[in-house]
Amino acid sequence: MGVSLGIVGLPNVGKSTLFNALTRKGVPAENYPFCTIDPAVGVVGVPDDTLHRLAELSRSQSVVPAAVEFVDIAGLVRGASHGEGLGNQFLAHIREVDAIVHMVRIFEGGSVAHIEGDVDPVRDIETILYELILADLVTVQKRLSALERALKGGEKETKEKHAIYKRVEQALLSGKRASKVEMSVEERRLLREANLLTLKPMLFALNASVHGINLHEHRQDPRWRRLEDFLLQEGVRWVVVDAAFEAELADLPPEEQIVLRREFGVLEDGLQSLIRAAYETLDLITFYTTGEKETRAWSVRRGVTAPEAGAAIHSDFRDAFIRAEVIPASQLLTAGSYAIARERGWIRLEGKDYIVQDQDVMLFRIAPVQRKG
Repeated sequence: MGVSLGIVGLPNVGKSTLFNALTRKGVPAENYPFCTIDPAVGVVGVPDDTLHRLAELSRSQSVVPAAVEFVDIAGLVRGASHGEGLGNQFLAHIREVDAIVHMVRIFEGGSVAHIEGDVDPVRDIETILYELILADLVTVQKRLSALERALKGGEKETKEKHAIYKRVEQALLSGKRASKVEMSVEERRLLREANLLTLKPMLFALNASVHGINLHEHRQDPRWRRLEDFLLQEGVRWVVVDAAFEAELADLPPEEQIVLRREFGVLEDGLQSLIRAAYETLDLITFYTTGEKETRAWSVRRGVTAPEAGAAIHSDFRDAFIRAEVIPASQLLTAGSYAIARERGWIRLEGKDYIVQDQDVMLFRIAPVQRKG
């Protein structure tokens, strides 16, 4: 399934540098606001050791990882919701993505100037959230105006829509994001048409630098403590990543990368951590298909049934589904082959109601499909 995350934040916090590191695409990353006008898009494979171990087991000719799409969106500024700094255009780009990677600078020094003159992560976050909230408020109030005219018709769904939109409006007016409003699955469905910015899942990428002074390395800095408190209260995922350093490493051989990581003390691959966190933020799981021709990881939403998962491969796997042979990847790898797994009774037959689990290996059985013409 196609899923995308938009990288947003103030100008000059490292969004395009991160995008370059993630996708190795040459989008502009100069040190001035609005160097990226049109969003660049890149597809990034999800790091997955299990996938490669399955490919070795099956002696596959090709290996295809699960993927997520990253969109580099130009920097937002104060007043973006009113059109400042090409704000309307940039906000429209955010509406098109499934989730948001909110990039925040947490280092002082270096050659890149901060647009606000100093580093204050919580202030920067609140600036962006304020603009997203204001943009959503405009959208919600327009919807409410139309719904109030339609209320005279007395339709049940119109009343239900009006009720949830009013609740969201009150939250936005008080400075809260739409995601903070408690709502049912049905109420969320009713809001889907509005494509609200503050209802999208959000992941925070905290941009550090080996060439600067990093707040997370000085944990008593009040700015870091405020940031930690904010992230904990919000209950959001966050990852520390040195975008510039990862971009420098991107084109080096693996052995040179290891040497530089040790030299600068950046032992963890921030990009891999970010990609995995992005995958989790989208609430995705992976199932596998494996054989001599190909081993492939497929992305599906958590909670899908076997036929719905099959649709990720082809609609026939949903429409003509009979059953699926299922085994957890860990069990198949322990067995060492499908034949041994069958002997041990580890392969299960599952029907249409089976809820796919993360890291299932699946073989779909479908009815013959009649093609017209």
